[in-house]
Amino acid sequence: MPSHSNGNLSMAYFQDFVLEGFGGGLETQALLFAVFLALYMVTVLGNLLMIIVITLDARLHSPMYFFLKNLSFLDLCYSSVITPNALANFFSSSKIITFAGCATQFFFFSLLATTEGFLLGVMAYDRFMAICSPLRYPITMCQSACTRLVLGAYCGGCLNSVVQTSFTFHLPFCSSNRINHFFCDVPPLLQIACGNTAINELLLFGICGFMIVGLAFVILISYGYITVTILRMSSGAGRRKVFSTCGSHMTVVTLFFGTLFVMYAQPGAIESMEQGKVVSVFYTLVIPMLNPLIYSLRNKDVKEAVQRLGQKHMTM
Repeated sequence: MPSHSNGNLSMAYFQDFVLEGFGGGLETQALLFAVFLALYMVTVLGNLLMIIVITLDARLHSPMYFFLKNLSFLDLCYSSVITPNALANFFSSSKIITFAGCATQFFFFSLLATTEGFLLGVMAYDRFMAICSPLRYPITMCQSACTRLVLGAYCGGCLNSVVQTSFTFHLPFCSSNRINHFFCDVPPLLQIACGNTAINELLLFGICGFMIVGLAFVILISYGYITVTILRMSSGAGRRKVFSTCGSHMTVVTLFFGTLFVMYAQPGAIESMEQGKVVSVFYTLVIPMLNPLIYSLRNKDVKEAVQRLGQKHMTM
């Protein structure tokens, strides 16, 4: 544990952290392990299936499914950044993660989760253009434009991740190395920092709050216009199809932004870590598991594509 001298103050820095995870005895840990493993397996299989089906079925090569494939990729990746290490720690006696490992885990988690938020905003814009400006849609949402929008989402996620990671891991951690969480995140890290965390809290609530509220507002405005356009449609079948697609997206948006708001964009989030652990399970495991189920069960095109893929492999 190296020392660092700052004027007359000498502080010792920890090189390793301990992820305390969830409390309870061996039976509780075994139950949580089984729940986490089941959720993670469904997450991996569901999102991989979505990626494979959209890639192989030419009928799904449209902007909406291009964004949906990227959403499945993000869900698969950011769940994988957290869950394998959490599973290993349920039966580990040390539960140690290095300083570099903790910083790396947080960087990629923040990158992927923030990118998903921006991507959900892009998906709302895509539906807005498809329903409210159908004649301009093929030109506005061409392949190059879709690629730029996805890259823009990643750039926004990377920028937020670099800022949050650099500010958080430049703090001195000299009071304790025990993180009251099952992965490295800003709120539990700020609890064990022995420096002034006011700027970090301002960045957390300011940036995350602005992105969550801003993106949610843009999405709501988009869906306000979409709803008005749908109600003007003369075809009842067309209205039902559009409402089904948009309803799936709004369900995902509500779950994702709702849990992130509870965790990062409200005062007191840093102090209530027991609640934070439960909320974190939702956006690291439950939501990535639900997303492919929501889009496949409520989407006729995806269900038909899965059936065609299954029939193709049965006849081979």
